[in-house]
Amino acid sequence: MDNRRLILLLVFSFSLVMLWDGWQKQHQPKVEASAAANSTAGVPTPTPSAGGSAAVPGQPVATAAPAAVLAPKATIRTDLLVAEVSALGGDIVRLELTQHKSSEDPARHYVLFDNGEKHVYSAQTGLIGTGLPNHKTLFTLSAENIALKDGEDAVTLRLDAPPTADGVKVAKLITFHRGSYAAEVGYEITNGSGAPLAPHAYFQFTRDGKPAEQPGGFGVQTFTGPAFYSEAEKYQKVAFEDIAAKKAKFVTKSADGWASMVQHYFVAGWAPAEGEREFFANQVSSDLYSAGVIVPVAAIAPGQTGKVSVPLYAGPQEQSRLEKFAKGFDLVVDYGWLTIIAAPLFWALEWLHALTGNWGWAIILVTIGLKALFFPLSAASYKSMAKMKTLGPRLQRMKEQYGDDKMKMQQAMMDMYKREKVNPLGGCLPILIQIPVFIALYWVLLGVVEMRGAPWLGWIQDLSVKDPYYILPLIMGATSLIQTRLNPAPPDPIQAKVMMMMPILFTVMFLWFPAGLVLYWVVNNTLSIAQQWQINRMIAGGAKAAE
Repeated sequence: MDNRRLILLLVFSFSLVMLWDGWQKQHQPKVEASAAANSTAGVPTPTPSAGGSAAVPGQPVATAAPAAVLAPKATIRTDLLVAEVSALGGDIVRLELTQHKSSEDPARHYVLFDNGEKHVYSAQTGLIGTGLPNHKTLFTLSAENIALKDGEDAVTLRLDAPPTADGVKVAKLITFHRGSYAAEVGYEITNGSGAPLAPHAYFQFTRDGKPAEQPGGFGVQTFTGPAFYSEAEKYQKVAFEDIAAKKAKFVTKSADGWASMVQHYFVAGWAPAEGEREFFANQVSSDLYSAGVIVPVAAIAPGQTGKVSVPLYAGPQEQSRLEKFAKGFDLVVDYGWLTIIAAPLFWALEWLHALTGNWGWAIILVTIGLKALFFPLSAASYKSMAKMKTLGPRLQRMKEQYGDDKMKMQQAMMDMYKREKVNPLGGCLPILIQIPVFIALYWVLLGVVEMRGAPWLGWIQDLSVKDPYYILPLIMGATSLIQTRLNPAPPDPIQAKVMMMMPILFTVMFLWFPAGLVLYWVVNNTLSIAQQWQINRMIAGGAKAAE
């Protein structure tokens, strides 16, 4: 068998196995949220560890709370979101992103924080100290409906907690800003007692373990779960399974960094200002997890008022916004080991999008740029294949001459390749070199939220989902078939049939792939056909002239 085709066939077979394994994982039966999980009121209150004491994040404290479903709620509207805040703990229990549509129903907004419709997911905060309010405390809402008005840059919801027995008054303040997915969540603490007060504050996300929406194309899985960052340990993802098994490894104490809950396209994160902090992640119940950060509150003298506030980001993984929110926060757009290639590719896509105003045309221009970059390698590959094609008749005569004597057949082939200065693997090396670039672009097209809901033209109104009429995959299949025809036919009839089947198999696979990715393959194939046809023509003309 031709070594080049053997390598390509092995790569293709491995890809099929990986895709099938991913498809099996993606289509496992989903566990529905239990009725008990629909309320996060029972989530334990975190407790800061103190040196070598036994206290660890996640220990419960004795605080009673009414049922979450009975608590009043306030609605806050800005130009980018609609937030629903419960009087129980001041939790943000629902968050609609008005600039992003639901993948199931384009007429509805995308819901990030969810009170049980599809997921259990909320942002919770509280104070740690005797009698101080936490996410189980019933606050009094200052208003039930707040909307950002023309000319206003921010809106604030104030929630007042019942005074403690020793006279400490606490108000929770949540401020949203115009044109931003970042907010401030904090506390105003008035110490009416006769002793200094030095509490801690915690800021956490509580979420079920079900994965968020996945990108189009079977076999593709993206990460859903907590992630932490510090200057010392950098970006650390934590799987829900590892939290449940108590095997999660991440930074626990740091002077910098942030805690987040990551999912495909969207992220929520807490980013305290520089200073001492403690990170935690715990399993609350069979399918409920909490992760966040604990920060100390500066000591408040009797009769004085102190404040603590931590920025919250809850929105799309738009890299320009993430970079502004906190150092390293853009790492949640994770390309894995191919980041060194994928990051420049996205930069090129973003720059071209700024020029064209359309992500589809940006993909086409990036594909042309990549093709130009790899033109010398592609030319070497196609020249090798074109020379192999001109040797096809001679290979066929050798097969007839030597029959089943494979040893003599192989020796005769090697002698001919040496005489004709043809490397049978010459067409394979350039392909192998380009594979990391193609995979990196694949993950860029699948992973960036900017592509979500982005139209190209005509029937393609969302480049992040499959072509609704399968036109692009069929064109891709046709171009793949033409490429196969331009390649030299294997001398073995069985090999030839396998090679002819590959375009059909790829077409079936690509029926479910995002339209943006299929568009890339169509353009790449079209350019490859033009280049390969021209080289074949030149080599064939030279061979005839030499006869």
